[in-house]
Amino acid sequence: MDFKPERIPVPKYTDVNKQRFLQEIYPLRKPVVLQDLDLGVCRTQWTLDYMSRKGGGKEVKIHVSEVPQMDFIKKNFIYRSLTFDVFVRRAAEDKHTDFFISPDEKYYLRSLGEDPRKDIADIRKQFPELAADIKIPEFFDENNFFSSVFRISSPGLQLWTHYDVMDNLLIQVTGRKRVVLYSPRDAPYLYLSGDKSEVLDVDNPDLSKYPLFSRARRYECILEAGDVLFIPALWFHNTVAEEFGVGVNVFWKHLPSEFYDKTDTYGNKDPTAASRAVQILDRALKTLDELPEEYKDFYARKMVLRIKAKAYSTNFE
Repeated sequence: MDFKPERIPVPKYTDVNKQRFLQEIYPLRKPVVLQDLDLGVCRTQWTLDYMSRKGGGKEVKIHVSEVPQMDFIKKNFIYRSLTFDVFVRRAAEDKHTDFFISPDEKYYLRSLGEDPRKDIADIRKQFPELAADIKIPEFFDENNFFSSVFRISSPGLQLWTHYDVMDNLLIQVTGRKRVVLYSPRDAPYLYLSGDKSEVLDVDNPDLSKYPLFSRARRYECILEAGDVLFIPALWFHNTVAEEFGVGVNVFWKHLPSEFYDKTDTYGNKDPTAASRAVQILDRALKTLDELPEEYKDFYARKMVLRIKAKAYSTNFE
């Protein structure tokens, strides 16, 4: 079956300052590409030689995959450590003479805190020499800052579709990246496992296995070097590095702090109230198993109706 979904372009804006962002863009709760922002000297200075020199011998933990499509559910990759200068040069290569699995392997860095179990990623702390080169758009209150994640991808690398529970800006400093997004309203069509979609290949999905995926509306954009993508919380996104690329994700808390799990250092744990609700639902579904099939079916449908009436919004896309 040919799969040719409608590709809804993500709107692009120029001449955006904090006031315009907060008044015109942010309340819509939809992705937008922001162009021509002042991101500092990183745009011109973050060459391979410069980054290798500045990052130096700092050891980084990286994902290494034999195939371009990384799958976080099935874990089709391994973790390895390299010094930053060696990693950057390997990640920029199409083929490798030094490698862990194969000459065609792909690399991905998602920076971590010093102790990932306790510390958030903050480029100012883990890579201060490089952080001095980039200007983070000041579109949110500094007190709401959560993390700034340094990301580097091999050309061709595709990351799994997932959502985050915080708003974020994806700053594409160098290289070109394709981003495909799906609305939170389309979650029923994405075959979720936690915060991730089981549909790995969004361009050529197996519709015999994932028939509802064809209903999901596909938003898409190409980020050129210097573009910034605003991704509202709960919007699903899937990225492909069309070129070797360097970027920084900045996450901030747009809800009161008590909504978030205090043990979450990655920014991907569901709000505590949502986690409790899911646990209660799991217990309710287990209780339904005590009933004969006919009754189980009937009361499960009643539960679905109550959830729809209670929780579903009609004005959020």
